[in-house]
Amino acid sequence: MSENQNSQQAAETATVKSIIKELTQPFKDLFKASRALWGINLSYLLEGITYFGVVGYLVIYFTDFIKLDDISAGQMVGFQTAGITLAMLFLGATVDWIGVRKSLLYSLGFMLIGRVFLTLGPDITSNTGLWSSAHLIAMLGLLGIILGYGIYQPACYAAVKQFTNEKTAAMGYAMLYAIMNLGGFLPGIIAPPIRQSFPNDREGMLAVMWVYVGLTVLGIIVVAVILTKKTIEKTILEVSVETKEKIEADKKAEDEKSFKEKIIFYLKNFPIKDARFMYFIFILIPVQTLFAHNWLTLPVYYKRAFTGVVSDNFEFFTNFNPLLIFILTPMVAALTVKRDTYKMMILGTFVMAFPTFILALGPTIFNVFAFLILMTIGEAMWQPRFLQWVAEIAPKGMTGIYMGIGQFPWFLTKVVTSLYSGWFLMTYAPDGVPPEQMNTETMWFIYGCIAMVSTVGLLLARKWMVKGFKVKHEG
Repeated sequence: MSENQNSQQAAETATVKSIIKELTQPFKDLFKASRALWGINLSYLLEGITYFGVVGYLVIYFTDFIKLDDISAGQMVGFQTAGITLAMLFLGATVDWIGVRKSLLYSLGFMLIGRVFLTLGPDITSNTGLWSSAHLIAMLGLLGIILGYGIYQPACYAAVKQFTNEKTAAMGYAMLYAIMNLGGFLPGIIAPPIRQSFPNDREGMLAVMWVYVGLTVLGIIVVAVILTKKTIEKTILEVSVETKEKIEADKKAEDEKSFKEKIIFYLKNFPIKDARFMYFIFILIPVQTLFAHNWLTLPVYYKRAFTGVVSDNFEFFTNFNPLLIFILTPMVAALTVKRDTYKMMILGTFVMAFPTFILALGPTIFNVFAFLILMTIGEAMWQPRFLQWVAEIAPKGMTGIYMGIGQFPWFLTKVVTSLYSGWFLMTYAPDGVPPEQMNTETMWFIYGCIAMVSTVGLLLARKWMVKGFKVKHEG
């Protein structure tokens, strides 16, 4: 073998080793992370199972149990999902004021009460229909979930910021997102055998919802036992480059601030003054409608437009996307950790939006899997990077409120999508009509066109955005 060939082979070997190291090192760093960080991940896993499990049932819950029509049922789901994001706007600062541990315990307590009301509602009264007693009890349940989750998610992301360092931060955010989505997949495994073991879907679905109530209780126990005050203080000290004395001095100074001073500081640092930031978060609304369709449209679409395996196991297909996210997000994060964030947003939103046109080819199981796999790759490319960016540009002590503001367009997405999704189902996939007489192709083509607006908007604003985006991101 010539000297040139030896040199070329050595260079190729070095390149392969470099790629392997780049892929594996973030995982190695993460697995060395603190007990507190893994406590957050375990809590997020349990909450992912519960949240996605319940939300996947809600449209059917309101149509079959509360006896609402498709439009009203979609609006009720929108009431919860949009309400959660609106609650983040007002309650996201809770973690900045009372700390991670108390925020998590309070939020899970609210959600426990809400889920008990939601599950009890259909059995407490037989009075059903719009604004009936069953409907009002269900809405009280949704309100508890809204208040709880409005605190819970900002608290978890604030915790990751506190419990990670430069080496573990990117993978910490990616893993939190992936763990939640693993939880989102598991209802597709847990729910069908429980539901099918009962004489009818009504009893079976309510039994599954009681299981989710039990998991909420388990989540409270996890936070209380693992995330002790001592564990949190130890973790913050370990990951911080500052001394214990400096951390304690900063905490004391923060505690001594008057309520008025804190309010003034919050108002002064609100991100709504930054036009680029506001454009960036609002232009993502069109592609985020696809997230909302995961619970507003897909469960009903699988039950009505398909027969056999897909319709009988609609929970599995509804929750298949979260499984893919769990697998793909850490891999994509490791491969793209050095890539420009804005470019990743453009590519990611395109890869997520374009596969919607595959469903416009017709309701086949091949098209469903192609759509889910490709859309999930796109989601894994941009969503965790967006959440990390919002958390990292937040001023000290304002991570919770920044997460709340950053999620506000998500609130609008849920509201707007819930307003029209029911109409589209009634028009293109009406209940009681044979699948071959439906026109779901048109529905998905329109949804694909809507989602692509985000990619086009990011492209058109690229030069203007990049001027301030890198400064923000690095800041």
